Parts: sequence; C-alpha cells; structure tokens
Amino acid sequence: MKTLEELKVVRESMEGEVALRTHGNASSKYERHVLVCGGTGCTSSGSPKIIAKLKEELAANGLSDKVQIVKTGCFGLCERGPIMIVYPEDSFYSRVNVDEIPRIVKEHLVDGNPVKEFLYEETVVGDEIKALDDTAFYKKQHRVALRNCGVIDPENINEYIGRDGYRALGKVLTEMKPEDVIQTVLDSGLRGRGGGGFPTGMKWKLARNIVPDADIKYVCCNADEGDPGAFMDRSVLEGDPHVVLEAMTIAGYAIGATHGYIYVRAEYPIAVERLNIAIKQAREAGMLGEDIFGTGFSFDIDLRLGAGAFVCGEETALMTSIEGNRGEPRPRPPFPAEKGLFQKPTVLNNVETYANIPQIILNGAEWFASMGTEKSKGTKVFALGGKIKNTGLVEIPMGTTLREVIEEIGGGIPNGKKFKAAQTGGPSGGCIPAEHFDIPIDYDNLISIGSMMGSGGLIVMDEDNCMVDIAKFFLEFTVDESCGKCTPCRIGTKRMWEILDKITKGKGTLEDLDKLEELAYHVKSNSLCGLGQTAPNPVLSTLKCFKDEYIAHVVDKKCPAGVCKDLLSFEIIKDNCFGCGMCARQCPASAITVTDYTAPGKKKPAYSIDKDKCVKCGACIATCKFKAIIKK
Repeated sequence: MKTLEELKVVRESMEGEVALRTHGNASSKYERHVLVCGGTGCTSSGSPKIIAKLKEELAANGLSDKVQIVKTGCFGLCERGPIMIVYPEDSFYSRVNVDEIPRIVKEHLVDGNPVKEFLYEETVVGDEIKALDDTAFYKKQHRVALRNCGVIDPENINEYIGRDGYRALGKVLTEMKPEDVIQTVLDSGLRGRGGGGFPTGMKWKLARNIVPDADIKYVCCNADEGDPGAFMDRSVLEGDPHVVLEAMTIAGYAIGATHGYIYVRAEYPIAVERLNIAIKQAREAGMLGEDIFGTGFSFDIDLRLGAGAFVCGEETALMTSIEGNRGEPRPRPPFPAEKGLFQKPTVLNNVETYANIPQIILNGAEWFASMGTEKSKGTKVFALGGKIKNTGLVEIPMGTTLREVIEEIGGGIPNGKKFKAAQTGGPSGGCIPAEHFDIPIDYDNLISIGSMMGSGGLIVMDEDNCMVDIAKFFLEFTVDESCGKCTPCRIGTKRMWEILDKITKGKGTLEDLDKLEELAYHVKSNSLCGLGQTAPNPVLSTLKCFKDEYIAHVVDKKCPAGVCKDLLSFEIIKDNCFGCGMCARQCPASAITVTDYTAPGKKKPAYSIDKDKCVKCGACIATCKFKAIIKK
C-alpha cells in the first residue's frame, strides 16, 4: 500500500466485512462473525479458552469456512465479561464460559436460534432480542475515541483500513498544508484528554512556530496511565492501536517532526504486544517510514516502556525517562514545544487525545465541535468503577450529567445503597458529593466544585465509604509515587499522610485539621510538577464537602462509615445470640468467649467479645447467621 489507490482498494475489499458488525446488511464471505473480547479484563476471565473452544466446535460442525472468529479489544461492559457477540444478529452473550460454547454453536450458529438464557439479560424482552445499542449502558454513549474498540481485530491492519483507517493521513498529506491541519484541530475545540485540558491545536501550533528552524522535532504519546482504577488508554491501545499511529503521524506532519515515541507502561503487556504488531504492519504497508504515500514526508515511531512510575505521567518526567534518565520533572518554562525531548521542540498528547484526531480530519472541525459544551467539545472516555453495577468503559458527550452516568449508564449503586461521592481524576482529582449529582461533566464545571476531569477515572462511592480513609488512600499513593526531587512534595505529602493516619486512628485533634489544610495549600502552591501540585486535591475536596466526617473522627472518635478499624468496636447482642459458637471458632484472636449469661428463652449460653483482644477483622460478623453481632 505505497499509494492512496492501493489503500483505497484494501479499504473497499474490507468494508463489507467490518460493516457486517455495525449495521448487519453488508456483504461478507462469512455467514456470521463471532466477536470475542480480547481485552485485559476478558482475557483474565478466560476469553482465550473460549476462542479455542469456538474453533474446535466450529470445525466439528463444519462451520470453519462459514463463521469468522474475531478477537477484538474491549467492548466496554467489563462487568459482564467474558463477552461474545454474534453478527449479523447482534446477539450479546455475557459472562460466557467454555461449557456454554457447544450449545451456542449448535443452537445458534447451526440452527439459527440464539440461546436466550446466555444472552445479556437487558437485550432479551419477551420473545424479542433487542440491539445492544438499545440497552441502558450503551444508548447514551457516543463513541469517537472508542469507535473501533470491540469492532475490529486490532492485530489486523486491513480491518482498521476497512473502517476508514489511514484515510485521514492520506487526506492530510495530499490535500492539506500543515497550517490547515493545525487550524482544523484548533477549530474543533479538542482539549488534551490527559488531565490538563490544554487546547491540542494550540500545543501543535506552538511546536511548529516557536522554533521554526529546528533541525529535528518529536511527537510523543503519553500511554503511561497510572491512576488507580483507570484503564481508558490501555483499552484504546489494546482495541485500536493503529488510530494512535495514524494520529501521531498526522501530528508529525503538522509540526514538522520526523520521529515519534510512544511511552507505555510495561504493566500493559497486551497493549505493548499489539502496538509492536501495529508498528510492524504499518511499516510494511508504507504507513510509517520513508516517503509515505509518495509525498516525500517521512515519519517513524518507536516504543519506550515505562517501569511504572506515576510521576512519568508528567510530560517533562516522561521525556526525561525516554532519554534514558531517572524519570524526574523539569522546571517549566521552557515548555516542551520549545525544548522537550532531547531539548528539541516536542508535542506530547495522551492516547485518547490522539484517538480523536483522524475522525476530526475526516468529518471536520464543526462536526466535533457540535458535540459537548461551549468550552469542552467532543466526548470523554471514563473508566467507571467502584460501587457501581456496570463497571466498565464509557464514552459520553461532554456535558452529560453525573447522575446520567451513574444511574442510567452505570446501572446505579448495588444493594440499595445511597450514592455518596464520585472521585474523578484519581490521586490528582477531587470528590464530587451527592449535592452535585446533577452537574454536567466538563472541564470547567468540575474545577468549579474542587474536582477535575483528570485522564478519566471515575470511582463511585456509597454510604459505606469513609471519605477520610479515601483521602488517606490517595495521598498514600502519591507519597509512594513522589520522585522526591522537590521538598514540598517529598516532605509535605508525607506529613499530610501522617496527620490523616493519626486522625483515622482516633488520635487527631481539631488543630490537626487546621494544620492539614494549611499544609495542603503549601504543597499545592510550591511543588515543582503536577503530581505535587495536585496531590492535596483529594484532601482539600473531602475537607470541604465532608468536614463533618473529619470532625466525627477527631471529636467523637467515631468513623461514621465504620471503616477505620481503630475507631470501631464489635458487640454481640445477647438477646439475639443462639450460642452456636461459630463466631468464636472463626475468631483469629480468640477474643470471643462464653459468658455466664444465658439469653432468655435460649438453652445455649451466649457469647461476648473481649474488646482488648479483638483485632477488628470482622470475621465474626461475616460468620453469624443470626445478625447478633453489630459494628459500632
């Protein structure tokens, strides 16, 4: 595929195959396509065994030439994995296990009757099976960055091309000047999806113009996704790696760069493997390397693996790591657009930002700007986790309310619990309390209430979560991940954690709350990089929104949520105790013994807990069938 004409031929030959999976009426050499999720979540749940069994059963039933098996990336509804979809029927099988495959092959793929009891329950309405896009999880989503995830085989470049892959690159190289590309991205309103929200087009413009006579420039991709609970970028890389390669090449053309680096954490083995495959295929097809499409433009990409340092998500620390040095941030200015990687002008965006670029080029800036809000255009991908029914990956238009995400897309809080807060932005973000449940999600709205968009982690918490403990958890993470280069972050975050630890152990004072807040603002104002500057956010936001919980820990020496062990006590309600002794047998500290008291109407003796021996593990509550033990 050295020319655009060759690319067009491949695209036309593949369009029917991949279109069968989107609208079901395209021509294909196969009667059916069976898509099996090959993302990290489903892989860990056994999807490779499901694929192997499918191949075995298809061969046994003479269907190997009639049914195509496609290992895809993440479908999004991770809570229901492993996932398998059969097209053109759009039958969504969830929590599939190997033992179900023979029946699915016989009844569905041979006889044409989907096995309803194995289907995702929301797709089955009486005798009818509705489309996946009509379910609560999917119907309010709008996929741009995730448009190919769960649709194509990420290890087959031709399938990407069949979904308009590399068409945007061809358009840019043959129909647009670099300035036109930058202006299109500017007009789209795309802001960086890595957390800061800086206008992407402005970053590209600076990198092109600030040092116009630079002998070399670089394009970098931040795939060092380190927030606890975040897996947005990983899913894009696993499900659609070529979109990042295409977008980086477009960025290279726009700023005048000839080389790019993708910095991806080594803990993402599937993503790394698929990126290596994609780069090899792109080079062989002429999409990377010398004289792309015969236009004279050359660009290539290499991978660099990160060792798991959270600080390397900061752009200057990331570049320092690529250079082979310890990953520590550098003072700014100068900014990377002027002196970045190897002290050369550099553009760095994260995976999700790049994933939007080809669609903006193909559909136009106005198309992208028509989605979202006035100052936050387009869509945003979130990793939805925590106390939520439908954990998984969602992509929604900016401006969608938090209530819609949690109650409709996420399916609400399990077990009838009440929503308490949502943490966005991970360790760098803040909590959104229930009073802001209807807030439209965009950059400015979240900042206005003390939170931030971050890269896209969204952790949902219910009434059983202790917000002091949550703040302590995130701060402990940043303490461990601080590079130690600057004193405010290295020492300040450690002292903040010590105060929080003191509070959760019932040893805090009201003066400690004042010290904690003062220290938080000092760390925020004086740290060198974004890690230290944002580390106090979980503390400040919980202090603001849940001050009563802090006071309860300090004044009443109680944890209202019953989480902080040092503030808990366990008690056996003697009138409810049947004297079975199960709690005593399960107690690892031998803290439960028989008392002289015999419960009224009971023939067996009751038990009691020695609070001095109790280690507060909760094994007794979990064991008692009569709900005779309470946590106070």
